[in-house]
Amino acid sequence: MENDQLPVVEFLSKPEAYGEHGLTVERVETHISEIFLIKDRAYKLKRAVRFPYLDFDTREKRRIACEAEVTINRRTAPQLYLGVKAVVRREDGKLALDGEGEVLDWLVEMVRFDQNYLFDRLALKGSLDRRIMEELGDVIATFHGLAEPVSKAGGLAGLAMIADNNAACFAQFGVGILDAEKVAHLNQELKRQINGLGPILDARKQNGQVRHCHGDLHLRNICLLDGRPTLFDAIEFSRDFSDIDVLYDLAFLLMDLDHRDLRGLANVCFNRYMDLTGEGEALGCMPIFMAVRASIRSHVALAAAQNLSDPSGAQALHNEAAQYLEMAIGYLESHSPRLIAVGGLSGSGKSHAAREIASLIGCAPGARVLRSDVLRKRLMGCHPLDRLGPEGYTPDVTSKTFQTLYAEVETALKTGHSVIADAVFSNTEQRDAIARVAEKLGVPFQGLWLEAPLEVMVQRVTDRKANASDAKADIVQLQTGYNLGDISWSRIDSSGTRRETLGKLSSVLGI
Repeated sequence: MENDQLPVVEFLSKPEAYGEHGLTVERVETHISEIFLIKDRAYKLKRAVRFPYLDFDTREKRRIACEAEVTINRRTAPQLYLGVKAVVRREDGKLALDGEGEVLDWLVEMVRFDQNYLFDRLALKGSLDRRIMEELGDVIATFHGLAEPVSKAGGLAGLAMIADNNAACFAQFGVGILDAEKVAHLNQELKRQINGLGPILDARKQNGQVRHCHGDLHLRNICLLDGRPTLFDAIEFSRDFSDIDVLYDLAFLLMDLDHRDLRGLANVCFNRYMDLTGEGEALGCMPIFMAVRASIRSHVALAAAQNLSDPSGAQALHNEAAQYLEMAIGYLESHSPRLIAVGGLSGSGKSHAAREIASLIGCAPGARVLRSDVLRKRLMGCHPLDRLGPEGYTPDVTSKTFQTLYAEVETALKTGHSVIADAVFSNTEQRDAIARVAEKLGVPFQGLWLEAPLEVMVQRVTDRKANASDAKADIVQLQTGYNLGDISWSRIDSSGTRRETLGKLSSVLGI
């Protein structure tokens, strides 16, 4: 802390600064900020520091950074970011918030919210679920769609620069702490695989998929406000960290979930995002993006350990760095793609089964789940949860839905990503057609047919909430009269508990 900021900190630590008396001001310190919490407000003072990646060493730079923080974060959390306030010295020598006088420093004023609704805390409590993660996927996809495209960042050169910086940081902080052979292997593999993706990365840049993103999209920077996932605390101090590929932005969140042993939730969020954006040709980028994110967290932990005098704390960070290193290497391991088709009448549990096994299949963050119900909605220009009328279920729309399913399955498999195709597959022609996609590409194929008694299926569709399927009890009754033809796929009784069904699926699939 610079000496000339000490009077400001002392002033802001007292409730009188905010026109209150007898209350406690909570103070939170980070390496770049001092945060003061009182009643329903939070005030953030940027510390007079300079690092290779940011410079707050003058009052004017801090003012600019405060204004940028408010502007940038109002894109996603306008209800949180109230504005910028000055700390001034009045003519009588006393300090005050705003008003006449010499400006001593600047603050970001925010609405204070319940920290228990931060996503990292919700994750620890086991309170994150499929519906929250799907809604988060909606929020991120919408944010990325509205974000400003950037033409002078990203692409092959941008990602290669990040990888080179990671290698330099490992050399600076990791010697004698991390396994040198593993670090060398990671650096080499990252360079090789990034170069291999060069044409795709550059094409995405040219097509406007490099945008002014969040830049720091992990669970601690997401909260529930009024019951809705809200992104906040985006990077304001350097566009180098936020002018990035939208999937690289998403990759931080997916990696953070995976680090917390929540790959299933990462897969749900990933698939909802992909359902909305349809970026199937870029699926091969995801493992590399996640590996780069894990690499960064590894050397950041190493750097943080250097500033600790407590040996046990430093060792904990060293262990964390080693864990991130292992994750990064794991993301880069080769995985042969496979195609799994999950069929069955409405209410048979096929979509739940597809979600359950997706995170266990293929490379990070798990298999791409392509669901006919979702594709049908997209073809009709609707959100997955919008309801369709009869016009959405004509023979022509159904034919286009399945043709789109086959095409998107093929596109995803070509990227090296495993795929789960989820549809009723009510006739032999549809089942043969999905199998031919795998045969054409020379990838392994398995077909699963889920079945349950009529009363079980009717109850399931009756109880559904927030589901892409429009099927109700009458549709299930209608489907029972279908001529299904010969079913050669593995038949699985899904009438038991979800755990029992998952056990049967795992046994058939060998996972």
